[in-house]
Amino acid sequence: MTEVAQAPSTGKDDEEAGSPGGDLRRRQKRRTADLAPQDLHSPAADQQVRLSVVVPTRNEAENIPALLSRLGPALAPLPAEIIVVDDSDDDTVDVLARHAAEASVAVRLLHRPPHARSGGLGGAVLLGARHARGEWVLVMDADLQHPPESAGRLAAVAMRHDVDLVIGTRYAGEGSHGGLDGMAREVTSSWATRLAKSLFPRRLTTVSDPMSGLFAFRRAAVDLDRVNPIGFKVLLELLVRHPGARVAEVAYEMAPRHAGRSKASLREGLTFLRHLWRLRSQRLIGQMRERPAAARDRLRELTRMIAFGLVGLSGMVVNTAALWFFYEPAKLHHLLGATLATQLSTAWNFALIDALIYRRHRQGSRTGRAARFFLLNNALLLLRLPALQALVWAGFGILTANALTLVALFLVRFLINDRVIYAPGGVGRRDPVRMLVNLKAPEAVATPSRKRYQYLKYRYDVAGVVTIGSQIMLPELEFFRAQWVADSDVDIAVRVSDVGGRGPRRRAAMTEYANESVLRYEEHLGRLGANFRIRLGSPIDIQVGPLLARSPHVVYTNIVEALLRFVLVSRGHMLLHSACVSLNGVGVMLSALTDTGKTATVLRLLRDHGGLFLSDDMTLVNADGVATCFPKPLTISAHTLRAVQARDLTPAEWRRLQFQSRLHSKGGRSLALTLSRFNVPIMGINALTQRLVPPPKYSVDRLVPCRIGTSTRVEELFIIERGTPRIGDLGKDETLERMIQNTDDAYGFPPFRYLAPAITIDGQGYAQLREREREILTGFLSHVRSRVVASDRFGWADEIPRLLHAERGDLPTEPQVVLPAWPRWSGAPAPSGARA
Repeated sequence: MTEVAQAPSTGKDDEEAGSPGGDLRRRQKRRTADLAPQDLHSPAADQQVRLSVVVPTRNEAENIPALLSRLGPALAPLPAEIIVVDDSDDDTVDVLARHAAEASVAVRLLHRPPHARSGGLGGAVLLGARHARGEWVLVMDADLQHPPESAGRLAAVAMRHDVDLVIGTRYAGEGSHGGLDGMAREVTSSWATRLAKSLFPRRLTTVSDPMSGLFAFRRAAVDLDRVNPIGFKVLLELLVRHPGARVAEVAYEMAPRHAGRSKASLREGLTFLRHLWRLRSQRLIGQMRERPAAARDRLRELTRMIAFGLVGLSGMVVNTAALWFFYEPAKLHHLLGATLATQLSTAWNFALIDALIYRRHRQGSRTGRAARFFLLNNALLLLRLPALQALVWAGFGILTANALTLVALFLVRFLINDRVIYAPGGVGRRDPVRMLVNLKAPEAVATPSRKRYQYLKYRYDVAGVVTIGSQIMLPELEFFRAQWVADSDVDIAVRVSDVGGRGPRRRAAMTEYANESVLRYEEHLGRLGANFRIRLGSPIDIQVGPLLARSPHVVYTNIVEALLRFVLVSRGHMLLHSACVSLNGVGVMLSALTDTGKTATVLRLLRDHGGLFLSDDMTLVNADGVATCFPKPLTISAHTLRAVQARDLTPAEWRRLQFQSRLHSKGGRSLALTLSRFNVPIMGINALTQRLVPPPKYSVDRLVPCRIGTSTRVEELFIIERGTPRIGDLGKDETLERMIQNTDDAYGFPPFRYLAPAITIDGQGYAQLREREREILTGFLSHVRSRVVASDRFGWADEIPRLLHAERGDLPTEPQVVLPAWPRWSGAPAPSGARA
């Protein structure tokens, strides 16, 4: 990085109030509190800044002109500013002032006088971040080893994705560290990265380049008061201090230094090692000090401690017997005997503790846990041996002295095991899917391993708005089957192909090839896994691996529908998570969070009150208040069974339904969502589950006698929820937020949150599409009366007709409408009523 003058650090930093480290941070803040940025260039003073680029400099006068001339255009599409934090003793400030106008964005200067340069480069970055006006802060060098063009693209990725930290990586994808000065620097950087990742295996599990100096972070996600980096490795400090931060990486090629020389030295290497030791020791102390908040959790901890003590007591017997053998019959020195005895008792204790006490909290491999367990016990052995010798000199017997040292360190061993080695997953768990953006796509991305046929056997026309062709049947779209659509005219094409590398991988990865508009998702099992690739274009080309192809439900729900949603938005429609029926000529819409009881309510409304069915899970709406049918097969969960009158189901189907409805209900979904937070091939597991136990999906007319309408003008919207019975009107703004929330809830299963932010349709990015979606929904809701209906007994199917009857009286019966099985859509849906 571009290094800033390093002031000597005093005292040992600590996160506790009143500690030397805390005092040091307060002194540093006081020294820089009176420093205010100087505006060198303000092209648009009234522009709202979203990105602040912090550039720490020290004697970089030769680099400043090239930096500004390249960085300005790279940031021009973004509402950005540049903050230069300068610790120079040359004419860097004068050069910056002369060339600031060459940048197309605001340029601000913070010059630190010699007495205020505490913290070196880390202190400079923190000072710049404290004065940042943007919601995102990007940190980069001034020596052009971080190409400004790459920095600009990294910033664009950061502001598009739902993450907290975006890291420029030299060690993944198409990244390169070729700009490092010589082989020695490359080897040093590589080993420093390996050392950091070995000391923080959980924190850095999805990070390939924790030493990177090019990174961006969301300002609201970082507590700057908790950060006090020593030396250059600011990113490492951010990652360790904020274990719950969501991380993505952008591959870039590190360039050679433009001018000047590196300030890296042996002193900085020693500073880095001291920094690592401080972070590791503070994390260990912090974990040991953590105390469960709830009484139930404290009781569980006490139970584990008792069990740990009983295992430790048995291990003490093993240790004492082994020490007696090594000391008496074998005639070894008592310190060497104690060392060997510790290895045997450690193996005994680990086997019992890992298998019995923490069998539900085991993370990582057994080998990894054993290595940490042995490392802990041998580190404590270094404390025990001097104490053992001191007790022997004091007149204690060898076995007695050994037992006393073991008992003395019992609490330390338990706390480290309970809160470090076997710490349960939670806030500190990293995202299980690795996110990487390649700024250029390798040629291999578009090269399949073998030639497959291209013919799209199944074709669908969704309400005359979007056409889809697929090599596998998509049951959710069977209502829209349209074989007359030409293979070459589809908007979305789904084909089976070989996707992913040949060998297994450690974790799932979502890779975005930005310049090629290609997205690729790969899981752990190589080409045998649930992988897919999407090329965004016209048409959108989806390639799914053979495993996914055997589970069409997963292909549609997790991939196709996510893309269909945003293609529809780009064409003025919204796929709204809701059910829709027409009761006595009144368009009624129901919305709820997943697994509330919406399907059961729809079935009961149709069974008890007649009417037309339009949709159960998703409804196509436009800004004019019109809802178009989207009659996917209904999924029957456990609480929906009471509403089913399955006269046309065979006895075998009914028996299967009893089991399927429980597996594919809220409990099963919750289990799947829980598993998705771990490093497991969740889409593969889902695909196999759906293959072995297909979800209980039936067309609505097999469950209750009913007719299907194609469109209606919605007049009444009911948001149903469980709880104390109540009915209340909702304002437009509150309804909008509830409907957006309910729709987003339907897309909560992976990999939507990794896939969606990278989607671009007809030149509109994810943020623009979401904003357009809100506009469509706002227009739709302006024609609708919205109410919330809460029930603690699934009573919505009784309450809603009662409300309509009380307010509207007896309305005419729904006209008999015969709907063709395969409708040919002719333009936009009719504005009201049901049409054939």
